[in-house]
Amino acid sequence: MSKLFLFLLSFSHFQSQTVSIDNTINQALSPIADLFTRIIFYSVPIADTPVPLIVLWLIAAATIFTLYFGFLNFKGVAHAIKVIRGDFSDPNDPGEVSHFQALTTALSGTVGLGNIAGVAIAVSIGGPGATFWMIIAGLLGMSTKFLECSLGVKYRTIDSTGQVYGGPMFYLRDGLAQLGFRKTGKVLAYFFAVCCVIASLCGSNMLQSNQAFMQFSVAIGTEPHFFSDKGWLFGSILACIIGFVIIGGIKSIAKVTEKVVPLMAGLYLCAALFILIWHIEKIPHAISLIFQGAFVAEGVAGGIIGVIIQGFKRATFSSEAGVGAASIAHATAATKEPIREGYVALLEPFIDTVVICTITALVIVITGAYTSVDGIDGVALTSRAFASVISWFPYLLSLAVLLFAISTMISWAYYGSIAWGFIVGHSKFKDISYKLIFCLFTAVGASVSLESVIAISDSMFFSMAIANIIGLYLLAPQIKQDLHRYQLRYVHTDNPH
Repeated sequence: MSKLFLFLLSFSHFQSQTVSIDNTINQALSPIADLFTRIIFYSVPIADTPVPLIVLWLIAAATIFTLYFGFLNFKGVAHAIKVIRGDFSDPNDPGEVSHFQALTTALSGTVGLGNIAGVAIAVSIGGPGATFWMIIAGLLGMSTKFLECSLGVKYRTIDSTGQVYGGPMFYLRDGLAQLGFRKTGKVLAYFFAVCCVIASLCGSNMLQSNQAFMQFSVAIGTEPHFFSDKGWLFGSILACIIGFVIIGGIKSIAKVTEKVVPLMAGLYLCAALFILIWHIEKIPHAISLIFQGAFVAEGVAGGIIGVIIQGFKRATFSSEAGVGAASIAHATAATKEPIREGYVALLEPFIDTVVICTITALVIVITGAYTSVDGIDGVALTSRAFASVISWFPYLLSLAVLLFAISTMISWAYYGSIAWGFIVGHSKFKDISYKLIFCLFTAVGASVSLESVIAISDSMFFSMAIANIIGLYLLAPQIKQDLHRYQLRYVHTDNPH
């Protein structure tokens, strides 16, 4: 790790040139970023409100899968909790991590700034009613997560050392080949893998590093301080922390996430619940505003359609249901039953979106922070809501943001490494090479602001959903048959053997 630290510190001499580097890269990539954004986030007007087709693509899939699997997102929660509890665990099952560790690893990739900043944006634009549609979209997304993570385990591969490789790349390639779509499946698999690598290095790494440094600076204060012009140093320290964890592979990552995810979620939720208890007499009114605003959108940008889209957009962006990346983590679970891990995975959008995002929205609504934005949005708006009760709560929020950023980067480093290996081949040297590149991007991300790079990354992130959902539609009948057999053996009898 000392060599890695020295390697990252060598980039410090670029600090004085970051502005010109930013401008040069942004100008060079801007046309590409604009093209990708126009294609991936192409919008159609519905009731005079622009609606991104990619959001409709994700929501339509979630709705169809909810109906197709007979509302398993509601019926399967009790069994999912039993699996997480270990009722069906067998130490002899193939895999690398426990069901709980697989869930926390996947959650660490989704629970992040979107739950804090994104919700604030949705409520400030769409009003309290956006919260209702966010909950609906989160509940529907549970069905998509069940399907993609069941497939992740079904088509995973395990090498001679016991290391697991899984995710959309594998079920797109191998699953569609079984259906007679060998060439199509291979194209979709490599398309997904390339998009996953780019998204992991930029949006899920550089952006998180950049935002973590910004929140760190806010917490320290506006006065000049040691780190004021040393984003590279902050990023290098962060890169060393990330590198120390990810070099050890999924087992090392899982050991960290099973501790960090409950800690960061606990810190954040405790502060949020304290605020709700402080304003307990206002909770009924806040809930009333949420339900009324969901169907009556007077004075809200975009009217009722705008409210729905803001809620759906935040839920799909937050839970990543349909993007497919989480199945890479869930594929490593120690189980011989793909459906069992699918049950575990359906809890993910519930925790991420229905619980954490909803509590964030309630805090913003109940404190009235959304009513006077005054040019601030995102995490700053959430911070103001927290500060309205106790002045030092924003410091706690900053700590939560830092933990969210670190956990997101750790999980996406693993996702990217598996996708990288799928493209170039799996070997220890190639895996370490990717992880060093990832750490380098972490260090650079804290000291530069490359809008075009992030725009391209966002486009790649949601491009993953295009390939993934095509595969989900084609492979869903297989999982439905497996589900029926699994329920006969375990769910209806609750027999752990």
